[in-house]
Amino acid sequence: MKNYISLLKSDMFLYGKNTLILWLIGFVPQIVVALVLASWFTDLRMKIHGKQFFKVVIYLPNLIMASAFALLFFTMFSTNGPVNSILLSLGVLKAPIDFLGSVLGTRGLIGFMNFMMWFGNTTIMLMAAVMGVSVEVYEAADLDGCNGIQRFFYITLPMIRPILAYTLITSIIGGLQMFDVPQILTNGQGNPDRTSMTLIMFLNSHLKSKNYGMAGSLSVYLFIVSGILCFFVYRMTNDNDPDGSKKAAKKRAKEERRRARS
Repeated sequence: MKNYISLLKSDMFLYGKNTLILWLIGFVPQIVVALVLASWFTDLRMKIHGKQFFKVVIYLPNLIMASAFALLFFTMFSTNGPVNSILLSLGVLKAPIDFLGSVLGTRGLIGFMNFMMWFGNTTIMLMAAVMGVSVEVYEAADLDGCNGIQRFFYITLPMIRPILAYTLITSIIGGLQMFDVPQILTNGQGNPDRTSMTLIMFLNSHLKSKNYGMAGSLSVYLFIVSGILCFFVYRMTNDNDPDGSKKAAKKRAKEERRRARS
């Protein structure tokens, strides 16, 4: 119990905040871009050529190891890296930018790498979900004069809700376990000023110092937080009344009780 109490008095909440920010930076653009691409690639009216090629291209970053990806970005965006060299040679910059020395730069790179690695996988899953929706539903919507935006928000999103819930839950679990990208990019220090230190990096520091009790307690906290967040996501995205019949029945029963009292 002393380990659990000590963790509550440590910087665990600060690192939890860092983890949440890094996850949001990567996940929000990931789900938006994935939904847009899935909608485009499955829309027969757009007649996009070379769909298979684009599917392969957007999925390729997911096949690269996160450690290799982080090392590549560390080299590219270092002070003497090719990005600064190109910008200096073009006259865009007068002095090199220390991307890894600023909070915004480091967090932005971590979020961008997580986005690049996972948006292709999310797009493929969402495409499979959209393709599972009956074509007759879209044809009926077209006959009723439904436009593309209405089709997306009133037909596509409600019909793929289970896959969206799965995507969100797995992303939350992956976000809480974020380790390799910030670990390699910041050399395990969480620089600058520990603003990119995640919970798993904090756990790894206890393992390195052979403080296994604190590491085990932190893993239990992570399990509890993961369970709570996944439960709330499931409750928000699970629709037990798709046709509104239960809601209408409750409303009628409430009105009948009100009339009986009066």
